[in-house]
Amino acid sequence: MLSKSDSPKYIAEEFGRRLKRLRLNKNLRQIDVAEHSGLSRKIIINAESGNVTLENLIQILYSLNALDHLNSFLPEPPLSPIQLLKLKGKVRQKASNTTAMKKLEENDLGW
Repeated sequence: MLSKSDSPKYIAEEFGRRLKRLRLNKNLRQIDVAEHSGLSRKIIINAESGNVTLENLIQILYSLNALDHLNSFLPEPPLSPIQLLKLKGKVRQKASNTTAMKKLEENDLGW
């Protein structure tokens, strides 16, 4: 189980171990994943060590038929009712500056 006290390097390495476990659970070799994803075996090796770009990770997950893991990894965040009211149904495109954020926090009802 990962925690906030874990270093980013440790978390990346753990991510790579989980990716490797996913591949092995599907009884696939690194070369199989590389050929199916269009990536080199070296990229697969690096990914399983925790060193992967987001684009390559998506290609690997696609080849492992595991894109659904992205939804549990980073689900679509819902808009709060206050944000919807202030935006009048529009989705935010930019973040507020820190002064505006402090004012929002003071007026926030905790939704």
